[in-house]
Amino acid sequence: MPISALIVDDEASARSRLRKLLAPYPFELVAADARDGLEALEAIRAHRPQVVFLDIEMPGLDGFAVVEALTPDILPLIVFVTAYDQYALAAFEANAIAYLLKPVDEQRLQAVCSRIEQLARSPEEAAQAAARTAAVQGTLASTRPQPLHHVLAIENEGYKLIPLGDVCSFQVDDGVTYVKTATESFRTNYAIGSLEARLPSPPFFRAHRATIVNLDKVASINPMFKGTLMLTMKDAARSEIQVSERQAVQLRERLQL
Repeated sequence: MPISALIVDDEASARSRLRKLLAPYPFELVAADARDGLEALEAIRAHRPQVVFLDIEMPGLDGFAVVEALTPDILPLIVFVTAYDQYALAAFEANAIAYLLKPVDEQRLQAVCSRIEQLARSPEEAAQAAARTAAVQGTLASTRPQPLHHVLAIENEGYKLIPLGDVCSFQVDDGVTYVKTATESFRTNYAIGSLEARLPSPPFFRAHRATIVNLDKVASINPMFKGTLMLTMKDAARSEIQVSERQAVQLRERLQL
């Protein structure tokens, strides 16, 4: 029985070569190859492939960020494919079922495909492998050294990349982190703590446990009771964000207020 698969790579030649190498194996490509991280997310959500051959180094949204963004119900088995062997450790930490180095070695690919076929025949093993892959979402955010350059937001049934310069704030509401721009608000899959670790500081600042603000988007700062501060943002609604007493001390030191 064919195994549904998706190839994700920003280089057409790499996608073409991998398609040819996979031809002898029982894979059924469920969609046109994805050229970047956003296309990968859309294709995975739409077609639910069993396995994804996923490039790591891609513009905008890299392979690790793709895996971080996937919800458990649509998380496939992941085979990372890359030309950069320094990503090997991170790939294994991500609990991918395999790691392929470009140019892909045919013997190594054969071993990987045999492993995938084995998992496909054993639902129990496949579930265990998927669970290991799911662990990436709890580990990558804390172990990846790469800072964020864009924010991946959820928009209707798709995704949207938002440049950091457009972000006014991140706010947690009922356990969900939202990214807010001057005119819009989008749901994300980020945890506020991992965001704080990966955002540049300055200009981003943790106003309190549920909010991170972009200080470049602050219109005014006003003192409040018990040493707290109130930030008025430059967004269309002139939103107000209160800085906790503890964080207000840090903000005053940073801005020399």
